[in-house]
Amino acid sequence: MQNASINKHDQPVGAAMKNWQPSARPQRTTMTGYFCRLEPLMPELHGGQLFEAFAKDDGSNWTYLPYGPFDSFEQFNQWLLENGCGDDPQFYAVVDNNTDQAVGLASHLRIEPETGVIEVGHIHFSPLIQRTPLATETMFLMMQRVFDELGYRRYEWKCDNCNGPSKQAALRLGFIFEGVFRQATMYKGRNRNTAWFSMLDGEWPELKLKYQRWLSVDNFDRHGQQKNALQDCG
Repeated sequence: MQNASINKHDQPVGAAMKNWQPSARPQRTTMTGYFCRLEPLMPELHGGQLFEAFAKDDGSNWTYLPYGPFDSFEQFNQWLLENGCGDDPQFYAVVDNNTDQAVGLASHLRIEPETGVIEVGHIHFSPLIQRTPLATETMFLMMQRVFDELGYRRYEWKCDNCNGPSKQAALRLGFIFEGVFRQATMYKGRNRNTAWFSMLDGEWPELKLKYQRWLSVDNFDRHGQQKNALQDCG
């Protein structure tokens, strides 16, 4: 049994949490990287840019989200106002540093400082960010905040088990697959079997080095194409 020890009754128990202190609650402040920055979502600033960016998709980006698509900017902006400005989920607009335009959304959610567990979700990357360094850097910046700034011990990724691209992305980013919760929830009138992935604080230092190597300017040619894949930067 991983990280287990034996108590005085000769029973296996989990490893002791020595000097554990609750993690800090994330604050709504900007996370800045080389390719992009994550700004606390402000509908009045980011709403129009996001609506235009998401409109470049054929609609399939909304399939595995529990909301959308939206027929008009007014509907979309109303959703942002009602759901995107709280502390949990805590939404961020992904802003391209080259264009200063918001091109995607992501959030920290199910925030549990007492146990040091937090989740990443509501990830919605427009075609302007998909398969670009911005997408990977977004995830790195959010991980860096969770582990380095706030001291969480577990970072979760969950998605519809039918969502193959999301599961592949989780594995590529360094999350470990834990299993499937059958009919865990329902949305848009259908069942959802939820695939669970996680990343732990003890795994982060090695993963962080891998991200830093991958995000190095030297890893991209003059056309912005990677020279080495993330998995090869260990």
